[in-house]
Amino acid sequence: MGQIQLSYSTFGLTELDFLDAIDAVDRAGYPGIEISFHRDQFNPFDIDDAYLARVKQRLDQRRVKAACVATASHFFDPLRPHEPSLMALSRAARKRRIDLVRRGIDVARHLGVNLVTFGSGFIRAEHVAHPQVDPGELLVDSIHECLREIRDDEDITLLVEPEPGMYIETLAQGLDLMRKVDSPKFKLHIDICHAYCSEPDYIKALGEAAPHARYLHISDAQAGYNLKVVDDHAELAPDLGFASVLVHFPDSAEFLLLDREHPTYFREQTPSAARRSRIDALLARSGVTRPLATLDYRSLYAGASPLDDEIFTWMISVPGLSFDVLERTRPIVAWLRGVRGPALQQRMVANTLTGVVHFHEIPGEGTLDFAASFKALTDNGFSGYGSVELYHHVASWQKALDESYRHLAPFVGAH
Repeated sequence: MGQIQLSYSTFGLTELDFLDAIDAVDRAGYPGIEISFHRDQFNPFDIDDAYLARVKQRLDQRRVKAACVATASHFFDPLRPHEPSLMALSRAARKRRIDLVRRGIDVARHLGVNLVTFGSGFIRAEHVAHPQVDPGELLVDSIHECLREIRDDEDITLLVEPEPGMYIETLAQGLDLMRKVDSPKFKLHIDICHAYCSEPDYIKALGEAAPHARYLHISDAQAGYNLKVVDDHAELAPDLGFASVLVHFPDSAEFLLLDREHPTYFREQTPSAARRSRIDALLARSGVTRPLATLDYRSLYAGASPLDDEIFTWMISVPGLSFDVLERTRPIVAWLRGVRGPALQQRMVANTLTGVVHFHEIPGEGTLDFAASFKALTDNGFSGYGSVELYHHVASWQKALDESYRHLAPFVGAH
């Protein structure tokens, strides 16, 4: 039987100086700390060997141990998180991400850490526009290039973290990628929250993936309002039992919300007879019987709100569409969630395979079964660090740090 040691990611402590973040995790009682890249706090393009020596000295002076180097999918562009990815079509774009992962390996080497993690990235509009290019092949080639940075005599392993909406979304896809890469230095990073979002039976999936995993991310989550976004096409046949669908009409950049309770057309001009006929066909095909509402898209509030973090997290997880299209969905989701008026949807918005919201909650504030999750992992051979990752709670970092430990420590036998 394996054992899980608790750790905490610095990605949830980005308002602190990096060395102070190490001290905070140590004081809170966590055995481990995840070293996460961040543009402002721990930027691998800014730090030098002397600063890494200071980090190592601080770690050596504390009980807490560095568990993993996370190369931060969000690193490059705050408005285009996860881009560019290891499967971007442009070689130059892929090289930027490859360079970031290589810098993660170098930081791990300096700090004596043996795990470096990354995500696959998303299918984006560029992939849809070039179906002759296999993004999976680009991903495998990029991983092989990253692996060449690791010397044969080094105990450093690269990890892929499946994430909702990404090309590698499920644990089974992660395992399949492992087989294609075919390297003893490439393994799986399980995020339990992501598994909850992406696996119909997440406890079973955790058990099956456990023997191939070297590292965990931990956070809570709960069910929400599942909403997909797609371009209109002739074969579109939405299953509203799975998710409501926001249909984008590329010729006008307008949207139709296919929802059993609130079907709505967001327009900027009076629809043509052909568009009206298409709308009627989609409503009928989806089994929507309630009357269609029509709203002037320009009347929707498009400014800042307390729900920006939730909406942005949802928006950037939608694959296959341009960021311009995704940005135009923001006022619609804000309208649904009641930013400036009554909320038609009380629950947070989701874009997942299960309807569970990919929004990292403090453990104990959602509905994830940690006892069963940890048991499935350790019964099937997982041993290693599980890092709490709460980047949605940076402003309340002390509460997140302390309450996470209090909730999780009994499940791992921590004292």
